[in-house]
Amino acid sequence: MRRSGLFAALSAFALITAACTPEKQIVSTPAPVPQPVVNSSPYVCKLIPEQAFRTISGITAPLVERINGTENNGDCRAPDASTPRLGVWWAREGSGMPREHMDFLMHEDRRPLYSRYGGISLPPDLGDGMAAYVRSAPFADQPYRVSALFRCGAKERMIDIYLPQVAKGRDAIKDMIELMRIAQKRYGELYNCTPGK
Repeated sequence: MRRSGLFAALSAFALITAACTPEKQIVSTPAPVPQPVVNSSPYVCKLIPEQAFRTISGITAPLVERINGTENNGDCRAPDASTPRLGVWWAREGSGMPREHMDFLMHEDRRPLYSRYGGISLPPDLGDGMAAYVRSAPFADQPYRVSALFRCGAKERMIDIYLPQVAKGRDAIKDMIELMRIAQKRYGELYNCTPGK
């Protein structure tokens, strides 16, 4: 009886030891570092680098842009059927767009809306603006939004950028801020002014 008890105890010990010894080591692999948002041509909607847009959104489908308006005030959409993949709106202080109206758009329209959804203020060098994920109707088709009111030359300017999605693993707010930084720089190149001055 003693012998069989000892044998049973040793067998149990061997099973427990085997069960607790890993057969293969578990190796954790770090998550891939997201690609940076880079300013390079070609551009979509005049102001947005196509590759940066694709990096941020993860969208690979062809983009066909539709631009309306003038260099002073206009908008552009890169649609897919009836669902826009990218929306960009720009305005310049002047005829048809008084400074007071631009202030109204930023302070009475965009800022309260973005704040309601936990929006983040843009860095001061990008002017007065915010980035936010606005998930309610009528903004659900393009919930990722960034808007800025900034000086470029002697005039105030305004840019809005709307995205339908952000690729998994990316920091949406950080990416939208970088996209605004590029858009303002590109705006200055196109319209011969220096953003922030």
